[in-house]
Amino acid sequence: VQLVESGGELVQPGESLRLSCVASGTIFGINNMGWYRQTPGKQREWIADIITSGMRTNYSEAVKGRFTISRDNSKNAVYLQMNSLKPEDTAVYYCNARILTTRWDEYWGQGTQVTVSS
Repeated sequence: VQLVESGGELVQPGESLRLSCVASGTIFGINNMGWYRQTPGKQREWIADIITSGMRTNYSEAVKGRFTISRDNSKNAVYLQMNSLKPEDTAVYYCNARILTTRWDEYWGQGTQVTVSS
């Protein structure tokens, strides 16, 4: 199983960006999916997650009201719409998911760099 993120790039403050993460492989089910981010010298920070049905989402205070997490179960995908980006949002963004193959395991993507700078 692989999780592959995409969509990270250099943007200016106030702009928007949409990250995507797609799971591939022999998958029988995906439970919660989420997004984290990490900057050099700091621990990985949880920012958002979404349950299987997509009916409930949770956000950290740092991104609440600006970021929106969503998922498309038909594509094994999770998305992060990021609006009103700030320089402090600069980080490597990782997706995370609990996936059922022969058992339930937690998987991480390789990360995608988001840089917010003028």
